[in-house]
Amino acid sequence: MQGWAVNCLGHSPPGRRRSACGAGQAAADAEPGLLQRSEPASSRKALVENSCFDQVFFANSGAEANEGAIKLARKYGAKYKNGAFEIITFEGGFHGRTLATMSASGKKAFEPLFEPKVSGFRKAKLNDLDPVKALISDNTVAVMLEPIQGEAGVWPATDQFLQELRALTKEHGLLLIVDEIQTGMGRTGKLFHYEHAGIEPDIMTLGKGIGGGVPLAALLATDACVVLRTRRPGRHLQRQSA
Repeated sequence: MQGWAVNCLGHSPPGRRRSACGAGQAAADAEPGLLQRSEPASSRKALVENSCFDQVFFANSGAEANEGAIKLARKYGAKYKNGAFEIITFEGGFHGRTLATMSASGKKAFEPLFEPKVSGFRKAKLNDLDPVKALISDNTVAVMLEPIQGEAGVWPATDQFLQELRALTKEHGLLLIVDEIQTGMGRTGKLFHYEHAGIEPDIMTLGKGIGGGVPLAALLATDACVVLRTRRPGRHLQRQSA
């Protein structure tokens, strides 16, 4: 089972154990608290240096990282797009099991569960740009997708579709969020799957392989869309800056 696809380096490999328990963040500052920034960990620095993103926020699970991405997008819409809050996601997509991430998912089995769901998610068909165009309105702030859908089977977004989607979101001033919880950390032949298409998203979420069995996830974003930093510490994304 591999802990629902978390292990990518084998079962409890020595290097991962040392990183998590010995010479890693736990040895330096296991929990800096919500009201202060922590010094950049080596893993945070490595993520920024090897991606198109500027900021990193660590979480405990992929669902939490996706919740953070949703909150960040909505905050961006409130600040820059007249309160736009809707996020276009995709049929068959899976983003987690919290109430908001279930709402964002396009998994049929979720539809009758825990109603009413969180509003603000509109579903398009993968690899078809026309339905995405049709769903864009003044309320739209972002498009969110897995580069390869996992729960629905194994359904990859084509490189052409990802390129066209990036162009469309830029045209409309929308954020592009890639959920790389299952595809990230080298699982598709590059460190992150978006690299195959030669695009640069605004937000990315990681989980599973990033911790190799340790409850760890990450939300990455470009400086342009990080709008949660304020004079009041403790806000989401406030304390962990690369």
